[in-house]
Amino acid sequence: MNTPKPFRVDIPQADLDELNARLAATRWPGQVPGAEWDYGVEESYLTELVEYWRSGYDWRAQEARLNEVPQFTTTIDGQNVHFLHARSPEPDALPLVLTHGWPSTVADFLDILGPLTDPRAHGGDPRDAFHVVAPSVPGFAFSGPTAERGWGTDRIARAWAALMDGLGYERYGSQGGDFGSIVGPALGRLAPERVVGVHVNALADAAVPTGPGDEDALDEADRARAEENGYWWQGRSAYAMQHATRPQTLAYALNDSPAGQLAWNLEWFVDFDPTSTGHTPPSRDAVLTDATIFWLTGTAGSAARLYADAGEETWGSRPEPSGVPTGVANFYGDRAIRALAEISNDVTHWSTYDTGGHFASLQAPDLLVSDVRTFFRDLR
Repeated sequence: MNTPKPFRVDIPQADLDELNARLAATRWPGQVPGAEWDYGVEESYLTELVEYWRSGYDWRAQEARLNEVPQFTTTIDGQNVHFLHARSPEPDALPLVLTHGWPSTVADFLDILGPLTDPRAHGGDPRDAFHVVAPSVPGFAFSGPTAERGWGTDRIARAWAALMDGLGYERYGSQGGDFGSIVGPALGRLAPERVVGVHVNALADAAVPTGPGDEDALDEADRARAEENGYWWQGRSAYAMQHATRPQTLAYALNDSPAGQLAWNLEWFVDFDPTSTGHTPPSRDAVLTDATIFWLTGTAGSAARLYADAGEETWGSRPEPSGVPTGVANFYGDRAIRALAEISNDVTHWSTYDTGGHFASLQAPDLLVSDVRTFFRDLR
């Protein structure tokens, strides 16, 4: 890792003008009457969101929010890595590395940085403070596209360990959601002497059996849940299969049509049930900020490659537990099964919430912060 350089988001106006022009020129495919969300993202929902993106959304305001947080870039293992580094005013704060998933960016963490770094100013206990490091996953956003193959889970975990070491953090925690829920435990297995605990939400690899012997860990109720999860995933996994097998083919479309890229992102951002009473939708601005960042950095295709680069190390057999204490927060719609999670994690904390959603930092930020504080309280 080389010496980090200060970074500031500063998008040329010409790039924003081009985005606006492309949105205005979107060719709409039409939709079968009455199909609503049955075939994917509903056209009327998307057209309204695209119109807001074009005429109501304020990128400069979101850019200013990002620039309120100290940002840096560095090179690790030949790859540019962008990261937020928000230090706490509390001298005994615990360092914490946050890892986002797909189709997220570090912008998803803006609402939780203040409560995590400065609980005293947000009605909390100053003893729960964190120094937060939030890297952009290689291939995503301001880390830029990956220039070579092989940036899977373990390599990202090694990069995070190098980053934390380079910043002088000898003991730290790890937190992540979605793909970050896979990277976080991998970091714990890589550096168990450094990582004091791993907290995850939207745990991505504990919903169905994936390895030999997994079913032996399940009781009858868990087997029924796993079977239901399997059917659910079968109907919604097309995007992940495309990412894992043919990401380059997809990249041409995503890099050429902002409306198409937004629709692809919405495969997860609507949690497949935008009319649900339990689901707390992320704000339009949050969804569009991620989409705008992907568009402006040209990284939608390289972000999709993550699934292919993860390969068997992620989607194959389960690793052994690291011995690092692991906390799991399950929000509305999360499908993790504790017995499966315990095969490869030392689970010491398990909580369930009936609200929020897959993107907890956007959909239930207060609950997520509270759960993170509770989990790490005895591990400092």
